[in-house]
Amino acid sequence: MWKDSFLSYLRFERNYSQATVESYGTDIAQFEDFLQKGEAGGNQALETADAAMIRQWEMSLLESGYSSSSVNRKLCALRSFYRFLLARGAIQADPTRRVSSPKKAKRLPCFLREEEMELLLDEMAGSDGFPPCRDRLIVEMFYETGIRRSELVSLNDEDVDAVSCQLKVTGKRNKQRIIPFGESLCNSIKRYRALRGSAVPPGGDAAFFVDVKGKRLSVGKVYALVRENLSKVTTLKKRSPHVLRHTFATAMLNNGAGIESVKELLGHGSLSTTGIYTHTTFEELKKVYKQAHPRA
Repeated sequence: MWKDSFLSYLRFERNYSQATVESYGTDIAQFEDFLQKGEAGGNQALETADAAMIRQWEMSLLESGYSSSSVNRKLCALRSFYRFLLARGAIQADPTRRVSSPKKAKRLPCFLREEEMELLLDEMAGSDGFPPCRDRLIVEMFYETGIRRSELVSLNDEDVDAVSCQLKVTGKRNKQRIIPFGESLCNSIKRYRALRGSAVPPGGDAAFFVDVKGKRLSVGKVYALVRENLSKVTTLKKRSPHVLRHTFATAMLNNGAGIESVKELLGHGSLSTTGIYTHTTFEELKKVYKQAHPRA
């Protein structure tokens, strides 16, 4: 009775989609089945379930192979259901308040290996003209500076200093930072500027990266050209500019950079955000160990 009333409430008072309502109904029915089958004492009703029973169900789901994300979604359905019962006086206390959600497993960032990046940049160097030169520089700049797509697109010509070899980048919440770069990228920038000067009509945008009409590149255009070129050297499902940002951070740490320095270069507000890359480098160390040690 209460389950049907709850689902009707979601559909007609909260205007949830039919698919969402069905999903909530499935999750609640699964918990009800768990209560009825005796795994939590047997023959229990939804209204009499306590926190211990919900925790038992949570553990049984995890042991059955459900991901933490799936379990969290099911617990979300239960929490909504018991808040509904509490508001209508069907129960005296919400049992889900004493139940903690399982921690989500952190996904390791996708990145390209250094040899893959070198192969890609070599292949992209084979084409002449302004657009191919620009596209290669975009990939190279992502890889050598780790900037975000939005930061790259918003670069103005005055932000790119090929004399001091540094970028002035405006990041999230308009925070600015200076990113140094090397001689290779500096030479690519000079070549791009020379080709842009002859291929693009004067008096255009102040943007550093422009199209053949002198207009600032869109974030969509940058995403598309990066994805197209990464497809040439990797089978990763993710082939976005952010993969190149991950590649930059991973390469820096693998080659001895301190995590504090990488944090500043990436423009992270917290060291914990940068910390995920240490997991990536540790995975690399494990692979090297297994390949190299005779008793691994």
